[in-house]
Amino acid sequence: MGKEIKVMNEQALFDMLNDEAELIPLLSPEDEKKLQESEVPDILDILTLRNNILLPGVVIPISVGRDQSIKLIEDVNNKHKTLGVVAQKNPEIEVPKKEDIYQVGTVAKIQRIIKMPDGNLTVIIQGIKRFKIEEVLQEEPYITAKIESLPDAQPKKSKELDAIVDSIKELAIKAIKLNQNIPTEASFAIENIVSPVFLVNFITSNLEAEVAKKQELLETDDFKERALGLLQLLDEEVQRLELKNDIKNKTRKVLDKQSREYFLHQEMRTIQEELGDIGPMQEIEELKKKAEKKKWKDSVKEHFEKELKRLKRMNPQAPDFSIQRNYLELMLDLPWDEITEDKIDLKYAQEVLDRDHFGLEDVKKRIIEYLAVLKIKNDMKSPILCLYGPPGVGKTSLGKSIAEAVGRKYVRMSLGGMKDESEIRGHRKTYIGAMPGRIIQSIKKAGTSNPVFILDEIDKLGSSHRGDPSSAMLEVLDPEQNSEFYDNFLEIGYDLSRVLFIATANYFYDIPWALRDRMEVIPISGYTIEEKIEIAKRHLLPKQLKEHGLKPKDLKLGKKQIKKIIESYTRESGVRGLDKMIAKVVRNTAKSIAMEEDYNKKPSLKEIEKILGKPKFTISEYEDNKVPGVVTGLAWTRVGGDILFIESILAKGKGQLHLTGNLGQVMKESAQIALAYIKAKAEKFGIKPEMFEQYQIHVHVPEGATPKDGPSAGITMLTSMVSALTGRKVKPHLAMTGEITLRGKVLPVGGIKEKILAAKRAKIKEIILSERNRKDVDEINEEYIKGLKFHYVKKMEEVLGIALL
Repeated sequence: MGKEIKVMNEQALFDMLNDEAELIPLLSPEDEKKLQESEVPDILDILTLRNNILLPGVVIPISVGRDQSIKLIEDVNNKHKTLGVVAQKNPEIEVPKKEDIYQVGTVAKIQRIIKMPDGNLTVIIQGIKRFKIEEVLQEEPYITAKIESLPDAQPKKSKELDAIVDSIKELAIKAIKLNQNIPTEASFAIENIVSPVFLVNFITSNLEAEVAKKQELLETDDFKERALGLLQLLDEEVQRLELKNDIKNKTRKVLDKQSREYFLHQEMRTIQEELGDIGPMQEIEELKKKAEKKKWKDSVKEHFEKELKRLKRMNPQAPDFSIQRNYLELMLDLPWDEITEDKIDLKYAQEVLDRDHFGLEDVKKRIIEYLAVLKIKNDMKSPILCLYGPPGVGKTSLGKSIAEAVGRKYVRMSLGGMKDESEIRGHRKTYIGAMPGRIIQSIKKAGTSNPVFILDEIDKLGSSHRGDPSSAMLEVLDPEQNSEFYDNFLEIGYDLSRVLFIATANYFYDIPWALRDRMEVIPISGYTIEEKIEIAKRHLLPKQLKEHGLKPKDLKLGKKQIKKIIESYTRESGVRGLDKMIAKVVRNTAKSIAMEEDYNKKPSLKEIEKILGKPKFTISEYEDNKVPGVVTGLAWTRVGGDILFIESILAKGKGQLHLTGNLGQVMKESAQIALAYIKAKAEKFGIKPEMFEQYQIHVHVPEGATPKDGPSAGITMLTSMVSALTGRKVKPHLAMTGEITLRGKVLPVGGIKEKILAAKRAKIKEIILSERNRKDVDEINEEYIKGLKFHYVKKMEEVLGIALL
């Protein structure tokens, strides 16, 4: 069973008397008579006490910890709430049998059950009448016995009995005054007890005396003999207390501080052992031993010792005791100066990164640079890296590869939807249910002070009335501050400077601006079709085959089949959707194998379409329109690049500009800038000024249900308008992207890689870009842009010269 039943000490009892007076009634003779006349069952479940006895009328709180006793209390509480209470002959026996308990006990009623934080139960019970065990019916899961009631005869009033009762009161009050552990208010309770029987029973039950002697009084039928026996025990107790206090007074002057503390600890230990409560003292000693083995700074050690002394002064029954113990255990569990030794082999690190992630060359290069510096310097403040890009491109999984490459532990913390500042900084330990923040919890889980720590989805941090978590993250992500990160629960600075933090985000502008400044932001663009094909062959297909219990020979997908899946069933920058589609193909193969059906291990394109259904997406291809005013533009979306068509047409009017196609504010302004520039340069473009008075221009961007915004369509809109106004057609198989100014300059735009790849998929042959976007094209693998011709321009006149026939 492993645990124990123990009776609370005198202070706890009289505190209960003072604070919960209604639970410990001072019985009158009439109340005693009612208790004696109470009917009790002939068969009772028996609860055993280690260090005390219960007498009729008395209410005592007991702490129940043994598994069998907890079950007994729960079963009795669900039924009639009546049980038998007897004492053990030997308190050391963990699971007592019938020969280990006394035969005479007290029938008791459960008054209240209180669940404690440590899982134990505190049960308040009241004695009703004595009983004798006639026969033990069972011993498992707890003792159940057939009993015989032993009613107490009411004492006959006499001068001798009155003198005995008065002497008992005087000695009890004297014992209370001599014992500093019992509040003096308890003496008023003794004086106010009217019933002599309840007085004797109450004092006997709460007296510090051997259980065997108190059991003799319980078994004594004659009240006068029982009172005389109690009087003798009280006299012995008063003499012991007087002797103890006399020794204390004589030795107090000669004891120095160290000896006095030792004496008090020994006394406390003795008291705990007498009460059978050695658990808390053992826990404190274990905490002290663990602390001796810890390697931490002197300031942390001093703080721990101070908090440990505070724990020693606490009452183990107090709620604050468990909170303080949990706090000290957290301090011991944290890896203060424990770090994982880096095993830096740059060639191996490069192999791991290349093995786990195809592409992402900029990120890999930055990581290898960091490892190279770390290897040379052997110690440095870790940088705070932020990888941002579309979902499914491998931002989170990159952290695992880095951890493996350098031999560090890996932890991940998701920040999506977090709105409570205490999730980062923790709660003050004075609050109920307080706990450290998730940063400290994750460090504890890692078991080292220098893990690779992934802060996932940092762009999705929220805020509420509970505070702003992004503000709390400032101290975590600031290399100049995180060496002394303060957690509200820990109440002491913790060094996070050696942690390699890697934050991830889907959208750059959703990252709180204050956090952007403290991180090194590395963009991760989407994968090209060629890259996706390689990722599917090297990683996705082998992974899915393994997860579904298949072997590589059971299914083989060629480049054409994978390309079909990519183009017709996914539209994303990453490979998460591609992974799901490949899993669907693998599941179809697993079904065929399980049902012993014939199937093609190298499915054709038609079989792929049969498995996955009709294509969900079609590739936007260049439309060979021979109508002036139609221009092909390039756009960036969160799922990659795409092409769009901008159409302009003239109608009778007075120079108005009409825009349709679900355009955003920036895109509308680009159209207005383009028209203003055209009017200013009309003669140069061969446009008669009177046309603006006779015609209105309508610009439309198809797929009107899709919102569109951004400055990238500036040169496309201007080219479309000039084409419509002049009647000149646009060069075939040409696309463009770039922002314009009122002076006719062409400014660079973002998402160049995705846009170029979209152009190639749409069978575009020539692309017009800003001169300042040349560097973006140079970073793209030459294989992916083979067959494309680029025109780099600085002014709008150059665009029109290239685009219009």
